[in-house]
Amino acid sequence: MSNAKNTVLTAAGELFGKKDPSAVDRWVAADYRQHSALAADGPEALRRLVAGLPEGFRYEGARVIADGDLVALHGTYHGFGPDPLVAFDIFRVDADGKLAEHWDALTPLVKDTASGRSQTDGPTEPADLDKTEANRALVLEFAEKVLKGADYSVLTDYISTETYHQHNPEAADGLDGFGAAAAKWAEQGKNLVYKTVHKVIAEGDFVLLQSEGEFGVPVAYYDLFRVQGGKLVEHWDVIAPVPTELPHSNGLF
Repeated sequence: MSNAKNTVLTAAGELFGKKDPSAVDRWVAADYRQHSALAADGPEALRRLVAGLPEGFRYEGARVIADGDLVALHGTYHGFGPDPLVAFDIFRVDADGKLAEHWDALTPLVKDTASGRSQTDGPTEPADLDKTEANRALVLEFAEKVLKGADYSVLTDYISTETYHQHNPEAADGLDGFGAAAAKWAEQGKNLVYKTVHKVIAEGDFVLLQSEGEFGVPVAYYDLFRVQGGKLVEHWDVIAPVPTELPHSNGLF
């Protein structure tokens, strides 16, 4: 396990598992920079957030992806609000082994999904670690040509025609499932528009994109792909509207 991954898992366990505000002193940098829509900037705001977590609050982790100083968590928060929230969290760990920066996106848990898969189930441990850079390059090329370029004629160059497990709650499995969902969204005035890819976090067969775009309204896209045999075979995501106001001046990205 990488040092950064170990740091984030230990810190998150103390902060959100044990709900221990004093963990801020041990694990959070003095210049902690917050991009979440849920908290103000700095370590003291995080301390207040942790201190205010309700009795029934818990975090159910699904997978962890580490790439250099960036670590992404994918899981479900219970007790933040009336309904569970599926989330991606990204932390940057500084040279001193402290949490220095945080981004996230959350969306309500959906019980009845189009594919029958949950928003977080599926493989959890990164595999094919020797293929990390090849998989990163593949997903970045897919993002440029298909997501940003909207060239759907090359879709099968990237997405497997045999296996494409879908965890977006509104899309069924396979390319046909994605196509049907995209057509339905377009009818609702929600075209998939990707403008900027801000981050790519890759470990083995997992590649996470953090992007900015529109889905009827300005949104943050967090798309996690699993790559196998040079093709995308699985997809998880969170699409979160960009709020008009944030509790800090750092922006969402």
